[in-house]
Amino acid sequence: MAVPKRRVSHARKKLRQSHQALTVPAMSIDKATKSLHVPHHIDLRTGMYGGRQVLFKDDAPAAE
Repeated sequence: MAVPKRRVSHARKKLRQSHQALTVPAMSIDKATKSLHVPHHIDLRTGMYGGRQVLFKDDAPAAE
């Protein structure tokens, strides 16, 4: 059975735990619709990316 040889000091424990902190994800605000989305990703509410309509193209002709 593995048993630690020495007690881990508070400083060493805190140094190890400093990399485990949770970070808040970055969010962007769309200039036109003021909706929040992740930067460099498609806004799923509006279907816009980089000022262009990427999703939800209802007016596109049917590909038959």
